[in-house]
Amino acid sequence: MLILAIDTALDACAAGVLDTDAGKLIAQESLPMKRGHAEALMPLIARVMQQSGLPFSAFDRIAVTTGPGSFTGLRVGLSAARGIALAAGKPAVGVTTLTAYAAPVVSDHGEHPVIAAIDARHGHVYFQVVGGDGTSLISPQVAPIAEALAAWRFGPPYLVGNAATILSQHWPAHAAPPFEVHAQVAPDIAWVAWLGAAVNPESAPARPCYLRAPDAKPSKDVPLTTTQPIAS
Repeated sequence: MLILAIDTALDACAAGVLDTDAGKLIAQESLPMKRGHAEALMPLIARVMQQSGLPFSAFDRIAVTTGPGSFTGLRVGLSAARGIALAAGKPAVGVTTLTAYAAPVVSDHGEHPVIAAIDARHGHVYFQVVGGDGTSLISPQVAPIAEALAAWRFGPPYLVGNAATILSQHWPAHAAPPFEVHAQVAPDIAWVAWLGAAVNPESAPARPCYLRAPDAKPSKDVPLTTTQPIAS
């Protein structure tokens, strides 16, 4: 299976081509950036495509991060993925940033729980907690930092995500310390691709996952589309 993976959800603009038969990415590029994804993404994808030597029609599906993350960044990645998928006649699938952060740890089948956390600002984080085997312990949500820290009760965890350091700095003194802390500004594009290969297209649509209404609002003059935010 050939997968084109795209991530613009957080502070990076990345794309990669996964060949599941070869068991590796055959092309990839990731640029750290807080803004400017709209201008950077398509030239970056063009370079990755040239590196892979493949046409868009060769892909089995297009995978893209769906959030939580930046309102603008998510729309850039989702629009690109859905446009490429439509033109190539292939499915576009969505992968949450929290799952992509947790996936490398879960793949090692460890015994420790994993807390994946993204900075939601104003003293809040987007987070989810899974067991070392991937079993859901706390579903994805946005909550005050203190509420996320209550997950200490599951045992010494891996802390992953761009808010991993924030959680470790506020970790309760009475709780066993985190097992390991892995702070990354964005998920590894390789894991976005592998998760994109594993999901069911019918249950993993390329639609935004904000978990709360975004701070930015589209103009009232712009017609609503299926890429508008959905709160949960």
